[in-house]
Amino acid sequence: MSLRSDIEKYIKKKYKATAEYLWKKYPDYAVFRHEDNRKWFAIIMDVDADKLELPESEHLDIIDVKIDDLMLRDILLKQEGFLPAYHMNKGSWITIILDGRVELDEICRMIDGSFLDTAPKKKKDKFRQPKEWIVPANPKYYDIEHAFDDTDEIDWKQGAGIIKGDTVFMYVGAPVSAILYKCKVTEVDIPYNYEDKNLKITALMKIKLQKKYAADKFSFDRLKSEYGIYAVRGPRGIPNSLSAALK
Repeated sequence: MSLRSDIEKYIKKKYKATAEYLWKKYPDYAVFRHEDNRKWFAIIMDVDADKLELPESEHLDIIDVKIDDLMLRDILLKQEGFLPAYHMNKGSWITIILDGRVELDEICRMIDGSFLDTAPKKKKDKFRQPKEWIVPANPKYYDIEHAFDDTDEIDWKQGAGIIKGDTVFMYVGAPVSAILYKCKVTEVDIPYNYEDKNLKITALMKIKLQKKYAADKFSFDRLKSEYGIYAVRGPRGIPNSLSAALK
């Protein structure tokens, strides 16, 4: 069974969306979209490899999916099997080659993300699965290194898109410059109002400590050299390779 067929079955089973073939000129281009807002969340195409600026000579099946996390998009583009979007907006979509370079499970996760990125809010709330984030902490403004000395749960500024059940990896800025904690989000949307010249907070979340890391385990240098993470300025998704290592 082909990878393309497996993907189409996955989409139909999970999202009840069937392929739409919109162009006579391209009879194998399959579009998948939401029934309510009609937005596309995936398109499968077969294209010549040279159109993708690849050295191969054969036809390749590819899938385009939407990706709103630009940092994650940049990380993925450094990995085998991911390319700038063909036929779609290169700033917010990404192409995945369907020849085994990227495993089916990872492709399905990318489809899930695209589905949520293009869904109306009610549907996002229904289908949203727990997500992993890197969340920055500036030790100049908060003593995060000692935050869990006397408790395993603290309040923290809620990042956009983070929901209850998500996992946050706390990246502590210079001079530490490393991921120190793995935490589970136990509560969100706690009203809070604070603002100064450096910081504005409108809501808090509760995070519960699950794991501590040595400062040299996931240093900024390692994040940069091994996982393509060159800055942590706000809550961001993480690549699967880093997720596996953090576990």
